[in-house]
Amino acid sequence: MRVHAGKFEHIYDPSIGEKEAWYINDHCMIHDGDKWHMFGITHEEPANPLEEKVFAHAISTDLTGKMWEKQAHVLPYSPNDGESHVWAPHVIKHEDLYYMYYCAGGADNAHYRIHLATSKDLYNWERSDANPLLVDGFDARDPMVLRVDDEWVMYYTANSTPMGGNHLVACVTSKDLLRWSDKRIVFTHTLSGTFGGPCESPFVIYEHGKYFLFIGSLDTYSDTRVYVSDDPFSFKIEDEVGAIASHALEVVVGLDGKYHVTRAGWGEGGLYIAPLYFEM
Repeated sequence: MRVHAGKFEHIYDPSIGEKEAWYINDHCMIHDGDKWHMFGITHEEPANPLEEKVFAHAISTDLTGKMWEKQAHVLPYSPNDGESHVWAPHVIKHEDLYYMYYCAGGADNAHYRIHLATSKDLYNWERSDANPLLVDGFDARDPMVLRVDDEWVMYYTANSTPMGGNHLVACVTSKDLLRWSDKRIVFTHTLSGTFGGPCESPFVIYEHGKYFLFIGSLDTYSDTRVYVSDDPFSFKIEDEVGAIASHALEVVVGLDGKYHVTRAGWGEGGLYIAPLYFEM
């Protein structure tokens, strides 16, 4: 079994219309029935993660084309809501409402917050009264939500203790997208530390009767590893089935049902997309 990507094509540059170069980092894409929307971490170069305080927004009628149009930034951070920055948006649609889960920072690295904002149109967002949905460390971040059977599962990046330790992917579950369970550990890496680490940007999909976990690696800045499992709550490091040259990878399914992966990051010049292949 092997999972790999084709050639990456550059599709969006956030520097257009700006006096300085800007970057896109962790991001997401969603289709509203008419066009695609991209939301992502953004800031002018060079990298300054603690000052990433708004989300980029761009739209396109063609997922893989180069006609993405910049929109006004959305959801500026709100100190009054306990936010110190806004990172790693992930948007899903349930019934008639869009849910954006994101890392909101926190008072210290051991108490990072995952927040929720909702929208009916993907342009106007309102923070949830349920915030914070969870508080964890070290720098708990990069939420991603998947429907598994009769519940929602939110995967996110954390460590074996809130002050540091083994890098891992944790998850919480919910029936209503608002109230979440105690955390479970779904993947533990052999490496330990605090900032960064090899478990960033977790993304889980179900395909060919298996669950696939995509997470960032430490080998190079643009390096994502893929792990396979029969169980969405248990992935093991020995079950690696792919390596993709991408930072902040997202898996996107086009309107034709074909899989794609994206990459972005500091100094990368914007957003890229490539086809994704499964060799079973």
